[in-house]
Amino acid sequence: MERLRALLAQIEHDPALARPDGVPARLDALDRIDACLPHAAADLRQAAQAAVDRLEALNAAFYGDLREDIRSGRGAARLLHYATAWAREAPTHDPQAYDLLDELIAGVLPFAEPQAPQIALTPDMVFYQPTPARHALTMIRDSGLAAGDVLVDLGSGLGHVPLLAAICTEAETVGIELEPAYVACARQAALALNLANARFVEADARHADLASGTVFYLYTPFKGAILAEVLERLREHAARRAIRVCGFGPCTATLAAQPWLVRQDVGDAYGPAVFRSVDA
Repeated sequence: MERLRALLAQIEHDPALARPDGVPARLDALDRIDACLPHAAADLRQAAQAAVDRLEALNAAFYGDLREDIRSGRGAARLLHYATAWAREAPTHDPQAYDLLDELIAGVLPFAEPQAPQIALTPDMVFYQPTPARHALTMIRDSGLAAGDVLVDLGSGLGHVPLLAAICTEAETVGIELEPAYVACARQAALALNLANARFVEADARHADLASGTVFYLYTPFKGAILAEVLERLREHAARRAIRVCGFGPCTATLAAQPWLVRQDVGDAYGPAVFRSVDA
């Protein structure tokens, strides 16, 4: 109880917490309050809730202001500035861990709560997890994604990667996703952010139209026979034109084994890998 009392007094008089971009400090303060609450008396709980409400309101105002910049086309530089300033390395033993940058992206991207999934997973499908934001931004950078490119995210889930790429680059982005509930949320987010260069298609990656893609991304959305079939489709496209294929997670080893792909990035063992197709 005394620790919480001292923490609330500190929060009340810390000017850094009131700064518009003081999100990291506010998130840390919120975590510390949460850790103390189980031992707090009723009067302290009320004071703690008031502090929580104030900190969360400041964060919401910051996220809303950044969203407005994104809507007007001014958000890329600002988002990337904060992404660089707030970057925290995840433990090397857990490359799939989330960090402060994911808190930023979660606050900025206006996702509605998705309806219950309608698609039952088959043995070759993989439970959905969003790409950690630091890896998404690394992939966008290392793939050289730019105007004239079309990024196709195969198994895009709620659309984090296409949305981030649409904010940060002039490329067109397409999310291919089988689950209707996720597609609906991604479309709503793109509309809310005024991202005309991001679209989402409800389709099976084995049958979707991939003809416009120049860069393809997979965060191991499927495996086994499904992955083999999708990679065969990509190989057929690569026989006609140069493409780049980016992978994260277990599918990276499968991509590395494809004779029609060669790795082009520096080879970070814990991050996404970027491959280019060999000459047709």
